[in-house]
Amino acid sequence: MPRTAAQHRCSWADSDPLLREYHDTEWGVPERDGRAMWEALVLDGFQAGLSWITILRKRDAFREEFRGFDPSVVAGFTEKDISRALANPGIVRSRAKIEATISNARAYLKMDADGEALSTFAWSLVGDSSAKIRGDVPAKTPLSESISIALKKRGYQFVGPTTVYAWMQAVGLVNDHVAGCFRRNEV
Repeated sequence: MPRTAAQHRCSWADSDPLLREYHDTEWGVPERDGRAMWEALVLDGFQAGLSWITILRKRDAFREEFRGFDPSVVAGFTEKDISRALANPGIVRSRAKIEATISNARAYLKMDADGEALSTFAWSLVGDSSAKIRGDVPAKTPLSESISIALKKRGYQFVGPTTVYAWMQAVGLVNDHVAGCFRRNEV
């Protein structure tokens, strides 16, 4: 959505056209599709220690490498698949993060098989609606800490409280568009 001269956006999105597009169309939009939420969680795990723009620029390559982020396919990845991913310059080549993605696919499928869809699980923890954060945007919250613990108990990896909070922002579990941002009341 093009903005008018009177519209403002979150300052982090003004430094790059790709960030602007992501901010203006995706970030903070409530996501209810569990597979899409899983993809966002995996990508936020890959972001750990890096900037979001790095991951965003590589997102298409991640999607190709991880077969459209289909958990049922990724869960079956073998050492051959890990080696292929480690040789792919289009993604972040971290063995630990690649292995965590495979483990997270298995955890996602187990939750689903146990009747606990990731989407339902996550949205139930926020009362089924996005909370608007007022004031300074935190790096983590008590809720992201408890979700992190709950995900780890279910077998997820690379889901520390800061990563989980970034994921909560991305998928709209919280609305961290700053006051004055034209997207704050749209999502």
